[in-house]
Amino acid sequence: MHVTTHKIMHKAMHLKQRDGALDLLKWLALLSMLLDHLRYVGYSADLLYVPGRLAFPWFCLAMAANLARVRTMMAGGQWRYLGWLLLFSAVSEIPYRMYIPNPDTLNVLPTLALGLLVVRGWQQPALASRLLAVGAVLLAAFFSQRLMFGFFGVLLPLVLLLVLQRPWYFALLAGLVCLAANQWQVLYHAARLGNIAAIPAIVTCLIAPWLGLFLLRHAGGVKPPPMRRWAYALYPAHFLVLLALRQVLA
Repeated sequence: MHVTTHKIMHKAMHLKQRDGALDLLKWLALLSMLLDHLRYVGYSADLLYVPGRLAFPWFCLAMAANLARVRTMMAGGQWRYLGWLLLFSAVSEIPYRMYIPNPDTLNVLPTLALGLLVVRGWQQPALASRLLAVGAVLLAAFFSQRLMFGFFGVLLPLVLLLVLQRPWYFALLAGLVCLAANQWQVLYHAARLGNIAAIPAIVTCLIAPWLGLFLLRHAGGVKPPPMRRWAYALYPAHFLVLLALRQVLA
């Protein structure tokens, strides 16, 4: 018993070391989101929609990688994670609606919060976790139109968790879920109409999980600035900065 406890504690201490590849993935996801939202500054920049398709699957992959770590499963770490997501879901909604023209969904953080509950229900056999996961799936199903990336967006973190330790080609299956979350019917219709961003966006959705997994597995030697809890504030803050920029350019 003592040996087992010692091994768990040793592993948990080891996991406290920063994962440079994971930090890099988070920074790149943030950059992709910023590029995507630059489309609303006031200039015609539809092609920025393409790199923007990387942001959501990479945030989901970062979540899956965090939840796969032992330390997140200990000491109620998952509930703190959920608490931060819910807090900044509320904080971000007004800046999001101020900046995005006529939004028909909530900001992205409620989708990630529901995705977190689904993953925890899969990982933990406790009845409370399973019931919360079922509730999250039902909410995603009934309110899919109000959630950014919809029902499949809520499932994407779990799908990415399942492919995290599997061969690279499983990530292509996650790419199909990513495409479904990005309203593939709309993209397909846009491609048929000759929209220049549609086909590259479809391809980006399909390969985004694989690209993210490639970074996690092969960029371990990179040491970007660590992205800690303060990074949650970047989400509402970037809407306000872009809103100010739009006012200056108007």
